[in-house]
Amino acid sequence: MGVVGLAVMGSNLARNLARREGNTVAIYNRSRDKTEHLAEQHPEAGFVPAFDYAEFAAALQKPRAALIMVKAGGPTDAVIDELVNVFEPGDIIIDGGNSLFTDTIRRERAVRETGINFVGMGVSGGEEGALEGPSLMPGGSDESWVKLGPILRSIAAVAEGEPCVTHIGHDGAGHFVKMVHNGIEYADMQLIAEAYDLIRRGTGKSPAEIADVFAEWNTGELESYLIEITSEVLRQVDLDTGKPLVDVILDQAGAKGTGAWTVQTALDLGVPVSGIAEATFARSLSSHPEQRSVARDLPGAEEELELEDEDAFIEDVRLALFASKIVAYSQGFDEIRAGAAEYDWQIDLGAVSKIWRAGCIIRAQFLNRIADAYAETPDLPVLLTAPYFVDALTRAQGAWRRIVSAAATAGIPAPAFSSSLAYYDGLRAERLPAALIQAQRDFFGAHTYKRVDKPGTFHTLWSGDRTEVEATDTH
Repeated sequence: MGVVGLAVMGSNLARNLARREGNTVAIYNRSRDKTEHLAEQHPEAGFVPAFDYAEFAAALQKPRAALIMVKAGGPTDAVIDELVNVFEPGDIIIDGGNSLFTDTIRRERAVRETGINFVGMGVSGGEEGALEGPSLMPGGSDESWVKLGPILRSIAAVAEGEPCVTHIGHDGAGHFVKMVHNGIEYADMQLIAEAYDLIRRGTGKSPAEIADVFAEWNTGELESYLIEITSEVLRQVDLDTGKPLVDVILDQAGAKGTGAWTVQTALDLGVPVSGIAEATFARSLSSHPEQRSVARDLPGAEEELELEDEDAFIEDVRLALFASKIVAYSQGFDEIRAGAAEYDWQIDLGAVSKIWRAGCIIRAQFLNRIADAYAETPDLPVLLTAPYFVDALTRAQGAWRRIVSAAATAGIPAPAFSSSLAYYDGLRAERLPAALIQAQRDFFGAHTYKRVDKPGTFHTLWSGDRTEVEATDTH
């Protein structure tokens, strides 16, 4: 196995590979110093350093397999071009970066013509996961999976005895699923931030005290990596000021594109991912201080958040967080299903939920419940309708509505909580106001509409003076 690109993720994956019995790892980086440094720093790994692509290819056993860990976009294309020049038919090139899935489809098609296999693989777990065991989401051909499967299973995280890797599907399927994973991650993080903000504003608790709340939550149905690290983050004190570290961090959240890709792709597929979208937009809003500064004097809520029972309020926030989190995952799996249908991928949604149980950023206890739901009903149209989630949402109903109402009344922004509840109510509504929208579209653009009482497509001859409707069946 070979690894190209030796920044933190590439270096840690190379070390992970080298630790597995029977693996010898060739390493290459465009900076000679970085290659030499990694080999010298970790003699126990037995790395085979290479200093040009020809030397790198010569070091690999046929059929060769090389994992690319470089910046997405142009740098990835450049490395692929170099490897194609020195690889042979039957060899495998794996892109482990956060590439846009449509780029992966394009690259796989081009590389396939040379007889070389191309695999787009999502890698989740950050620096620690890359070293100790990540969640892996490989796409690519069946042929490439035969060779890579045993290697990837050896380095992946393990949950309940099962390695957190599966063959997602052909060409861009792996990177598509990783994209949606990251979109769910955006929503999960935003929801946790909103829960923290509500508790702090409502109760006046310090970040360290709220850390205790999150630590307690992490022992129950909300148990997850993100809840766990939130507790740790809130306990940290800034060494320079003595203040809670969270209070001295600039409140402008960064983004690397995968959240936006998730939302853009969902729009193309016609799949509502409102929780993920609001989380993405919340980061965008936070990153416009020039707008926020001039808007501070705008009129706001006249009522403050006043609590009669602090513990009951915190429990309401917990339940609202759990319900909204369920919506985020449900929307994400809807998008994966729609993407699979659009691009002709055979994606096992239950298998996807299982490989997210360890190693990745959104690992959480209730992923087992998602796996159970798809095992029982593989073609489940809406995850929210599985019995476990119906029960959870029933328990959370009152709390969820109280929290969204309280936030709106007190002028506390909770866009992910609010949009998740609105999606849930829209999904369960017997009739939506979309009928009026269809009438408006037909009025100004003759877009036509369908009726509830008979088949066909209709257009009304609208007139501002007339109340009488004349409709024509366009079939």
